[in-house]
Amino acid sequence: MKLTKLLTVLFAFVLLFNISCSSDSNEIEIPPITYQNGYFIPNEGNFNSNGANVMFLTRDLTLKQDDIYGFNNKTGNNNEILGDVLQTIAINEKYAYLVINNSNKIVVVDRITFKKVAVITEQLNNPRGIAFANGFIYVSNTNFTTGKYSVTKYKISDFSFVSKIDFTEVADRIVEAGGNVFVQNASSGFGNKITYINTSNDAKTEIPIPNGQIGRTVSYNSDVYTISGTSTDSYIYKISSTGAVSPVITLTGIANGTNLQVDNGKFYFSSGNKIYTTSVTTPTVPANSLITVADNSPSYFVLYGFSVVDGRIFTSNVKEFKANSEMTVYSAASGAKISSFNTGGLGANGAVLNP
Repeated sequence: MKLTKLLTVLFAFVLLFNISCSSDSNEIEIPPITYQNGYFIPNEGNFNSNGANVMFLTRDLTLKQDDIYGFNNKTGNNNEILGDVLQTIAINEKYAYLVINNSNKIVVVDRITFKKVAVITEQLNNPRGIAFANGFIYVSNTNFTTGKYSVTKYKISDFSFVSKIDFTEVADRIVEAGGNVFVQNASSGFGNKITYINTSNDAKTEIPIPNGQIGRTVSYNSDVYTISGTSTDSYIYKISSTGAVSPVITLTGIANGTNLQVDNGKFYFSSGNKIYTTSVTTPTVPANSLITVADNSPSYFVLYGFSVVDGRIFTSNVKEFKANSEMTVYSAASGAKISSFNTGGLGANGAVLNP
């Protein structure tokens, strides 16, 4: 396991304030490092390399630990390699769920210690997204090679397989709202449908999005929001927890909108290398971008990673999956740069808050 200099300082802090001495032997017991109150950074790793790993960053952005579970981890989880292509990390109650796409598994870990507690594999076929509703886990699967698409369902209580819901189109991002599940039938800017799954009976309803190709779908305050785009304009739509669609705003003059996120009552999204924001309740077309990220194409995948959480914008530009990702953190309020760091792995695709 690679330790940064900053983490060494953390060890010193732990020794200074958390030493407990045995009254019989005076032996010093060092409590284990835990990963609460910070961010997990998923590094996908290069395809077919088993190079997926996870970095941890403290919430004040001052301390980080590379590879808390992954390719070079030599101390935790019995020296186990995590797998191939870490697509998603999701938090639900006391566990973090690591969706490993090309390894066809979901590794379940204690979100505080990051020790493995279970592995889900049954009926997975290139899993991509994960959501939790009414005591069940719903996982979207898309195998582009075979053209097989599905959502698989498991019990949260013991991670056992329950059923499979077959799809005829890609099943990519998946979110929960009001106890129901919504599946984005679009990937990489191609597709214009969302499927609503009523979790009382797992019945499906297709929801066409009126304009453009879907960029990203998210859940916020028991509603679903999605952004779609054309070569000239973009659109944000709201979908209720029962599947009703209503337009939010037409983003005239902003092409191919994607990377939609919602944080603290504001939408955040990108077009090209520009990041925009507007209000959820009283949206207007932004006159200017909040942030313009350096565009080093074609050597880099610009804004490959994009998350807005905790009043911060996390972005990463990925260099052809040949060098460790650099992540930059901005203020979501002002757009000012706060921090940047090496993520210790290839293909950093976002940040997940572990409160």
